[in-house]
Amino acid sequence: EDAAEDPAAEHDGQHEHDRGAGHGRHHGEAPRVVADPLGGTVFSYTAQGKFTVLYNFCIQNACADGEEPYAGLMEGTDGNFYGTTVEGGVAGKGLFTPPNESGTFGTAYKITPKGVLTTLYNFCSKSECADGSFPYAELVQGTNGKFYGTTIYGGNLTCTEGCGTVFGLATGLSPFVETRPSSGKVGAAVIILGSSLTGATSVTFNGTAAEFTIVSASEIKTTVPSGATTGKVTVKTPDGTLSSNVVFRITE
Repeated sequence: EDAAEDPAAEHDGQHEHDRGAGHGRHHGEAPRVVADPLGGTVFSYTAQGKFTVLYNFCIQNACADGEEPYAGLMEGTDGNFYGTTVEGGVAGKGLFTPPNESGTFGTAYKITPKGVLTTLYNFCSKSECADGSFPYAELVQGTNGKFYGTTIYGGNLTCTEGCGTVFGLATGLSPFVETRPSSGKVGAAVIILGSSLTGATSVTFNGTAAEFTIVSASEIKTTVPSGATTGKVTVKTPDGTLSSNVVFRITE
């Protein structure tokens, strides 16, 4: 189980990406995947109205798999979906009784497009809920590959039931870069966002080299090179090669 961590020391240079943020992707015939808070389910549906329940929460004893997924889903760079449940999970270590029947504090989870759910973290796993409890908001993914979110309770106990937290969650996903915009014609200006970009030695658009300027450790400015074709944008750095989270589409 990956541990939630305080992202404050890593905040500079991290950028969230919006690949399907909130509700997954919806391209043509691809299914749209969402979390249903009141029914306690994750489901998908297509533009033609085909509805499929992927997962029913609270099917494990004492809702150990979570319940009430109020937040929307975030599609990660691995093609799986990530989210939180406000309640459920393994009972925590708080100083107060949470306002729900099961006495639990929420979870962070991953679910595959086929509906296989994995609990990534149980909130209030630390003494006095120092890691937070009741995560209502959607997760976002930083360009370092980690997910970030907030809880409404837990953390600083100067507030009733805690003042809430901002957390980071490492799941083993690799760093990437994000282009803004994600499409353009030859000669168009493009900003590349990422982490640890200082010392970058090359930028390519689907294999075609481009001239670039390093603005900071988190930003590179470039232009779409002549001869570029639709595909991933890659940045070679001293730490390795980073690929864009989505395909860059070349327009006329």
